[in-house]
Amino acid sequence: MTTRLQDLLVGFHSLELGDKPVIAHASLSAFGQIHGGAETLVSALLAVFDSVVMPAFTYKTLILPPVGPENNGIAYGSGADANRMAEFFDPKMPADPLMGILAETFHKHPNARRSTHPILSFAGVNARTALAAQTLSEPFATIGALVKKDGWVLLLGVNQTVNTSIHYAEKLAGRKQFTRWALTPRGVRACPGFPGCSAGFQSIALDIERYARQARVGEATVQAVPLKRLVRIVVERIKSDPLALLCQREDCERCNTIRIHHAAG
Repeated sequence: MTTRLQDLLVGFHSLELGDKPVIAHASLSAFGQIHGGAETLVSALLAVFDSVVMPAFTYKTLILPPVGPENNGIAYGSGADANRMAEFFDPKMPADPLMGILAETFHKHPNARRSTHPILSFAGVNARTALAAQTLSEPFATIGALVKKDGWVLLLGVNQTVNTSIHYAEKLAGRKQFTRWALTPRGVRACPGFPGCSAGFQSIALDIERYARQARVGEATVQAVPLKRLVRIVVERIKSDPLALLCQREDCERCNTIRIHHAAG
């Protein structure tokens, strides 16, 4: 079955989000065949929602120094090969492939603007205030601005493990943050406020299920989650269990660092 623009419009309208801003995460392949591909999906989002934001992260700019702060969830001195491959941040550089094809298609839309964080930038249409809120030390302030506007998270064929807004809530809950370094035209810049691992985020799904709105569009399940409710639930969960939402991989440097940090008090 081929999903067409009209199918997307009907599905998105059925969520009844009105004029609230959205931050979207998507898997194009989850929809099956879309007539017109990623461009059609972007067109549908912009036709239905007044203000749209998507992550446009650029991990190619990352630099790993030989030494740095302790307990930083990183193996210093192990990135010589990756450092040689690093690229200078440029607002026009593509979003990382891990963001998915929709993120790059959205970033290239003629009406899209992009924030200037050299690792964790966001792209947005009709979202200037949210994009401008981001700083080098507060990379997820864009999400905070959307929270103030009663925004929603849109998960388009993906689950909570890609929900960047949970990182914003983690910081509000007092969870340890990290520092990473980016190659920029002004030199290597330290970027504090870098988040932990998201592989364990799906464990929050049941807690927010009753507040979410769902629609079936093509072969994908589309879910909308109110940001204020999401943030509140995540903060409460972490405050009651400081190890909540961490992944179970034995080799995860960031999650292990958070566990050690908590154990040390």
